[in-house]
Amino acid sequence: QLQLVESGGGLVQPGGSLRLSCAASGFTLDYYAISWFRQAPGKEREGVSCISRGGGSTDYADSVRGRFTISRDNAKNTVYLQMNSLKPEDTAVYSCAADWQPHNSWPCHYYGMDYWGNGTQVTVSS
Repeated sequence: QLQLVESGGGLVQPGGSLRLSCAASGFTLDYYAISWFRQAPGKEREGVSCISRGGGSTDYADSVRGRFTISRDNAKNTVYLQMNSLKPEDTAVYSCAADWQPHNSWPCHYYGMDYWGNGTQVTVSS
């Protein structure tokens, strides 16, 4: 069964940190760009960050740039999202998604994803 599984969410105080993981099973992430999305209650889903299959290209939403860092470890078939200086407005369900790419240099994006995870809840509150 091909699936993505997110983990690492939880409750954290403002200013705190969390590291989310996106692990693939049933397929290798070597040929896939990975994107993180989030959706807060009553809001549309938004792209947060993405990384190309080769890891050389990354992108961040303006709202998280400088606070979040995306990385990948293909040997572990896992992509990470390090989230620092968390704010209450970061509260959302975070999901990862995979997009097959033909080349390592192909840029990552937030549309046309092939596989999705079920998400992990991140709550930032005092």
